[in-house]
Amino acid sequence: MRVSEIGSKVADLVFAKSRLRLYVWLSLISQILIVVTGGAVRLTASGLGCPEWPMCTEESLVTVPEMGIHGIIEFGNRLLTFVLVIIAVLTIFTVFRNARTGRGLRWPSAALLAGIPAQAVIGGISVWTNLNPWVVGLHFVLSGALIAIAALLLFRTYQPTLEPVTELRWRLSPAIAIVGWVSVLIGVMVTGAGPHSGDAESPRNGLDLELWQHFHSYPGYLLLALSLLQLTLTLRAERSFFGGWRSRVSVLLVATITMQAIVGVIQARMGVPALLVGIHMFGASVAIALLTLQWLVTSGRRFD
Repeated sequence: MRVSEIGSKVADLVFAKSRLRLYVWLSLISQILIVVTGGAVRLTASGLGCPEWPMCTEESLVTVPEMGIHGIIEFGNRLLTFVLVIIAVLTIFTVFRNARTGRGLRWPSAALLAGIPAQAVIGGISVWTNLNPWVVGLHFVLSGALIAIAALLLFRTYQPTLEPVTELRWRLSPAIAIVGWVSVLIGVMVTGAGPHSGDAESPRNGLDLELWQHFHSYPGYLLLALSLLQLTLTLRAERSFFGGWRSRVSVLLVATITMQAIVGVIQARMGVPALLVGIHMFGASVAIALLTLQWLVTSGRRFD
């Protein structure tokens, strides 16, 4: 093989890796973004801005002037689905085209692509059921699962070299992930009991909001304590505040959970204002990605 051919193949591989990294970052960001825009739909009472699905109205695929600003907000959120599809298609095309860069990436990229229409269908069912809070909650849970898969895709794309960890850190990692997801799932139930249903005529799940806010806070505080312990152990071992994958993920996770705790307390005392609920939803989405990454960077089977 000629030197020029070798150089060309190396250049193609480097380009494929950089392009793939761009796509997986876009996948993670867009999966978080659609949660934020979906939250905006509900928090602005635009959940039935398009009262039909997959059509917006009985006669129109797109929003019409009669639907007003609520129709624009709801239809805009639906349009974002096509952005997710484009990103997912580009990602899976790059993964399957490049055997060397695509190792371990095929099923996560395929799952992301398959999850987008599933997400759309559940969104449609939520419209058909007048924004039933349990269906809306399922919609968020699926989004959380897709965020976790996107984080896995990101991790496997970079393939960081990681040293073994102590047994305590190794065992802390799944505990943090489990407690984190328990907090998220209870938070979904709290949201279903809150005042922001997406439409004035939509039902609530009937749970006692004040009581379930306390139930939500308990695993949240436990999560913060476990994450702080993991961060302390990580910084002691790596002697770097933000130098490696583990320290970065630990620092960002503690910062995110701390922000979530502060916002959660403030919104509970202020009567759950819409803006703070939106910030809390964004924080929950970021936390899901970080919970996944902290498990991945410490889940090796060996420990020192």
